[in-house]
Amino acid sequence: MKYDMVIVGAGPAGLSTAIRLKEIDKKNNTNHSICIIEKGPEIGAHILSGAILDPIALNELIPDWKDTDIPVKTKVNNESFTFLTENKSYKIPNFLLPSDMKNDGNFIISLGALCKWLGSFAEKLGVDIFPGFVAKDIIFDEKNVVKGVITGEKGLDKNGEKTNLYEPSIALIGKQTIFAEGCRGHLGKQLINKFSLNKESQFQTYAIGLKELWEVDSKEFPKGDVMHTLGWPLYNNAYGGSFAYKLSQNLLSIGFVIGLDYKNTFLNPYEEFQRFKKHENIRKILEGGKRISYGARALNEGGYQSLPKFSFPGGLIIGCDAGTLNVLKIKGTHNAMKSGIIAAEVFFEGSKNNFNESELSQYSEAFKNSFIFRELYKSRNIRPGFNNGLFPGLLNSFVDQKIFRGKAPWTLKHKEKDNEAIKNKKFCKKITYPKKDSIFSFDRLTNVSFSGTNHKENQPNHLKILNEDIPINTNLKNYLSPETRYCPAGVYEIVDIEKEGPRLQINFQNCLHCKTCDIKDPLQNINWTPPEGGDGPRYSNM
Repeated sequence: MKYDMVIVGAGPAGLSTAIRLKEIDKKNNTNHSICIIEKGPEIGAHILSGAILDPIALNELIPDWKDTDIPVKTKVNNESFTFLTENKSYKIPNFLLPSDMKNDGNFIISLGALCKWLGSFAEKLGVDIFPGFVAKDIIFDEKNVVKGVITGEKGLDKNGEKTNLYEPSIALIGKQTIFAEGCRGHLGKQLINKFSLNKESQFQTYAIGLKELWEVDSKEFPKGDVMHTLGWPLYNNAYGGSFAYKLSQNLLSIGFVIGLDYKNTFLNPYEEFQRFKKHENIRKILEGGKRISYGARALNEGGYQSLPKFSFPGGLIIGCDAGTLNVLKIKGTHNAMKSGIIAAEVFFEGSKNNFNESELSQYSEAFKNSFIFRELYKSRNIRPGFNNGLFPGLLNSFVDQKIFRGKAPWTLKHKEKDNEAIKNKKFCKKITYPKKDSIFSFDRLTNVSFSGTNHKENQPNHLKILNEDIPINTNLKNYLSPETRYCPAGVYEIVDIEKEGPRLQINFQNCLHCKTCDIKDPLQNINWTPPEGGDGPRYSNM
């Protein structure tokens, strides 16, 4: 199937690309064919974010959005930033916070619901969207120019043999292929390596975000309220903190984010999240409520220092696939959308001069002239400033943002790759986590059942172990199997077999597609690949 533009991923970046190109077509009486391929069973099913939306890119993309039925309704009403100790809390005065952390004029949203709406909007403009199909591989020509993608086969059994439900792959050919897979895209990762897109930038660094959606009473934490915390339970164990956003009268988004450069192999991000909810300040918000959904996702934190080259022969890498999230603002949707808008505009200009089948190298210049580049540059020293701990990081943030206003005459570097940061178990202090009460805290497998996750059990395992000896001889021996802790879905399990000894069991059916294993495995021995299209989580309002 041939198109002018093939887009991988129906998230905010991919959808904005398609919508913007169709809007330009309408204005110029042109018509470019566009398709979007989406691995989720429907648009929004694999989308998970906090989320607070800065509407700057939405204003540009759909100027009259406020006159539509778009699910962007809840304005941030009241916000606080709180430092927690185990038994107390201290509100950080507003004047100490950088201006970019404030949410005046922003909206609390479900990003999944927004993407679903944008998908319908794009289809009405003439965009073909194919949910339930995985972009399995990249198609290159003899000159190593990207020509499109090929979808994954369906109906294969665990041995790779065809069943009676077999559906063959489809080749989607485009003059340009836009990769907008989100954080740690499996094809984006390949492109960065193949074309050395990061040769002039630092490595990417990541975090894991865990989130629950709760139905709660509105009195203690009213609609439009926003709270962020740092400190307990992490302190100096890891970079991270929490969020709580009141989406409607009775819907609360609550979550925890932990930098994946943590050092202690015994740290368990999921357990830290569950422990956090037992703090008195959090319990009173959740009291009498019930958790209705759960999910997890990796997110980029590298920022300015880690931005790759965006263009390569035949395509672009955009949005969180390229790492446009702003750690200081604690949001990235607006940047992802703007990166898509730029992609559409650069493509259209190229099409006027028949350049759109070659490399759209002018994308980098357009990106540098955008608000994304300006705000990522301004916040570049925030994340690496926490390399030496919580309080040095807070001091650095104050100096960098309040004194130098993001214009310090230096740029800090990220210290080490996330997988290399983890320490041998003999150098780590063991962490004991409290028992779950099934009221505020829940075990992993119970929570996974609230994610809608489903994989056909007879399909091939999509989590590839590159060297079968490493899980036991290295990970178990040196780190006491960190994959059993950093995975938020209990996918990895060490099983003791009396005669044969311990082995790694992979329960891929539980996988939330968060990509944490692909990032944090000490020797990068786990390669996340997509399962059969349409499988995985089925998030609702996340």
